[in-house]
Order: sequence, then structure tokens, then C-alpha cells
Amino acid sequence: MQKPMSRSTSLIRQAVAWSVILCAVGLLAVCVVVPRLAGATPYTILTGSMRPTFPPGTLVVVKPTPFDQIDIGDAVTFQLKSGRPDVVTHRVIGQTVDANGRPALITQGDNNPSPDAKHVIEKQVKGTVWYSAPHLGRVSSLLSSAQRHLVLSAVVIGLLGYAAFMFIGAARDRTMSRRRPDHRQEAR
Repeated sequence: MQKPMSRSTSLIRQAVAWSVILCAVGLLAVCVVVPRLAGATPYTILTGSMRPTFPPGTLVVVKPTPFDQIDIGDAVTFQLKSGRPDVVTHRVIGQTVDANGRPALITQGDNNPSPDAKHVIEKQVKGTVWYSAPHLGRVSSLLSSAQRHLVLSAVVIGLLGYAAFMFIGAARDRTMSRRRPDHRQEAR
């Protein structure tokens, strides 16, 4: 026969369970939901060029920013070559005009001793860093896009299932406690 849990043990278990659920939902929101709703894109920092601000493994969420609103000091994510998928995130340290007369940005990694060799033009810029989450980029970079979608779906279904399990358990416990006779009344 199993010993019934005390009320305080049950409350602690529920508090821990809800804390885990809220943390998982918060991480999903930071990594996936908020960027999608805001039209932003998450990227993973792969090198140490932006240390200490964004060490390798940091997830940076980049929001599109009009080129003329990018200021010195902003961290920008840009294509190394126009039209290519490879991007880098560095800080804007100056503004200039390129050889063709187009406005351009002078960038440099926070941990690099000198500015980047090539200036960045408007069509290369993906946007400015909106916010970052240390270490979350490591998890993201381990998975392909299809795998991330599958894991996200599994986590959401798992969290919903766990929440349903907790609600059903709580309802069952309340029903059981109502059916038990109150021992205090019997003592009278």
C-alpha cells in the first residue's frame, strides 16, 4: 500500500513542475516565438570575434533595421558577400562611402585588433542585434531546420501533455479528498 503524499509535498511537486514548464516555455519564446512574431531571425555566434559581448555559442536575435537607422556602436549581422548565406555579426565603428559612392559601414569584431577589411553596404545587412541568449546557440546549431521544427513540436506536445497530466492529477486529488470522511468530525 502506497503512503499518501502530504499536502506540502504535493504543493512543492506542483511548484517544481510548473517552474520547469514555465522555464521551457520561456526558452521557446526567446528562441523561436518572439523572433518569428517580430520578423526577426535567430543566428548562432560561431567564433570569438565578438567576445566578451557575444562569446561562441550565443544565440543572437537580429531584427531588420533600415540602413540609415544603423548607428555607430550597433552590432549588425551582415552577409560576407552579397547574396551568399554566410553571415557575421560585428560592431559598427564608423560610416563611410564605398568606391561606387554608396553609403557603407565600417565594422569590427569586439575582440579583433583591427577593422574588417571590407566595408558593408546596405544589401549585405540582415539587421541589428535585438537581444542575445548565451549558450542557446549551441543547442540550435546542433540541429538542422527540420530537426528544430520536430524538436519544437515534440516539446510543445510534451509540455501540453504534462500540463494535462498535472491538471487531471490535481482534479483527481481534489475528488478523492472530498470523498474521504473528515477524521476531525469523527473525534467529536
